[in-house]
Amino acid sequence: MPNHVVPARRAPPATARHRHRPPATDRASHRPPPPPPPATASRAGGIGDTGGVAALIPRPRTEIAPGAVHVPGWLSPSRRRDFVTACREWAKPPAGMRATRMPTGGVMSVQTVCLGWHWLPYRYTRTAEDVDGAPVKPFPGWLADLGRRAIADAYDDPAAARQYQPDVALINFYDDTARMGMHADKEERSLAPVVSLSIGSSCVFRFGNSSTRNRPWTDVQLESGDLFVFGGPARLAHHGVPRTIPGTGDPEAGLEAGRLNITLRESGLT
Repeated sequence: MPNHVVPARRAPPATARHRHRPPATDRASHRPPPPPPPATASRAGGIGDTGGVAALIPRPRTEIAPGAVHVPGWLSPSRRRDFVTACREWAKPPAGMRATRMPTGGVMSVQTVCLGWHWLPYRYTRTAEDVDGAPVKPFPGWLADLGRRAIADAYDDPAAARQYQPDVALINFYDDTARMGMHADKEERSLAPVVSLSIGSSCVFRFGNSSTRNRPWTDVQLESGDLFVFGGPARLAHHGVPRTIPGTGDPEAGLEAGRLNITLRESGLT
């Protein structure tokens, strides 16, 4: 299976519930994935009803640090399925998913595809310079709307949500061995909050401080459908993923193994 393709869904049993640049004509015929259906608020305050174990053992909304909020089960199963379908389309060339090579020569263990702006260490461009030179895929309006909904729900602040104008998405795919070192998101000129969505396998998300990559930090288990927003005094905090937890995939979303992480940001670029 090509590395840039997110593993395809194998239909689970009915009772199961887990958690190169092509020619210009080909590029012109590539259709963006359809937007997910309208969101509906769940009883827990998120989008949709996660049901199953999450409904029996609710995990509360938690402020991890001032400005950093974890909202478990925010994405419904249908919304997660829509995201998996969309991500498989976004992962395809041109400007498809790749493992990023760092200036030191090392290669990241996660694979990444970008929307709106293409991320390179440590800058943004309009073309996928380190992939095939193709223009970056557009950032869809429905994803910006979802980001504003996330801000409103995480911060309980509709005014802040209306001001949020995300224009870039980084979509990372983690297999069972991938991880992300501690880092701070400093390439954006805007310090608007980062919206992070998790789909698929659970992971340990380490949220630290803005002064150093070292302690103090807090480890949070992020599961499929979880929302994490960090802004304000937490916007430049170091964070990373020391491990993904095998055997915790989300067949209901079409992702039996591996984790998708979609982060939305305001670039502040023109």
